[in-house]
Amino acid sequence: MNNNTLNQYKKAIRNKYEIEKEGEYFDYLYSPSRGKLRDFCWLIFENNATQDDLNVFRNLFSIDFDHTKKNKFKEQKDKFRPIETFFKGETDPTNIDAINLAAIMVDFHPRPFKNFNKMCRMEDAKQLESNYKATAVVEAEKNRRDVEVFVENRNEKSGEYRKQRSLFSNLTTLFSKKGAQKRYPGNPITFSSG
Repeated sequence: MNNNTLNQYKKAIRNKYEIEKEGEYFDYLYSPSRGKLRDFCWLIFENNATQDDLNVFRNLFSIDFDHTKKNKFKEQKDKFRPIETFFKGETDPTNIDAINLAAIMVDFHPRPFKNFNKMCRMEDAKQLESNYKATAVVEAEKNRRDVEVFVENRNEKSGEYRKQRSLFSNLTTLFSKKGAQKRYPGNPITFSSG
């Protein structure tokens, strides 16, 4: 498990908690206690729970969520202590299931941690790919410039470098014998009239 990603997950959940504690479930979240969090958890799972959320519930409480077992669930009050202290900023829980339940309670997405971690890895892969593409473009541009400099230097050494001239001057040079010899110094050029 990537510890840096887990810390990001916890921080994101705490940030979401700071928003949600002032919201609709103020009574449960503003000054959290184990009893309030237990009752709020039951409310959440009674109304809408995804399969991932149900898995977190089973992993943390070692029982499946069942509407008929509310009294058995009331005995689970101590399981909410790490979540209570996490929301209050007193501790940093290590139990991933407690952290995932905290994410459920503040409706943080993506959850559970495995989904958050997967999303982070995909984002990292996209960044690496984009950096690789940018590096490849920069390398290609550098190679193109190196070739241009090589060709320019080669042309200068052989006396075939270009000079800026007017259109008339270029045409005159093109049709004159001296201009042709300048352009093609190794080839004898003859003009015939006839």
